Amino acid sequence: MAQLAEAEAEAPVSAVQNLYDLAARGHEAVLEHTAGRGIAFVPFFPIAMGGHAGPGGPVAEVAREIGATPSQTAPAWLPHRAPHVLPIPGTSSEHHPKENLGALDVRLTDEQFARLSAAPAS
Repeated sequence: MAQLAEAEAEAPVSAVQNLYDLAARGHEAVLEHTAGRGIAFVPFFPIAMGGHAGPGGPVAEVAREIGATPSQTAPAWLPHRAPHVLPIPGTSSEHHPKENLGALDVRLTDEQFARLSAAPAS
């Protein structure tokens, strides 16, 4: 927050990029601050890792319900969390771009969003 406040004092800020996903929610204050100012919040590594993404984890459960992959489901949580969130998933293999594009079609119900949100962050 201190860096963002310093930057805003010097020039208009149109976007910030932070690590943020279901498992890593350490930048909630920045997310809230940017929402009220029309600043895009661009999380890198938007695909939850660890227990969240494991076979029995909450992301996998919701993914099965909606017919998507966990790698498509986790980023779908982000814009549901806040509409100014623009996730940028990585593309380290040939199949990632197609899978990432498929995430654009993933829609979570309010109940699914709530279940994912209730999963503890790391």
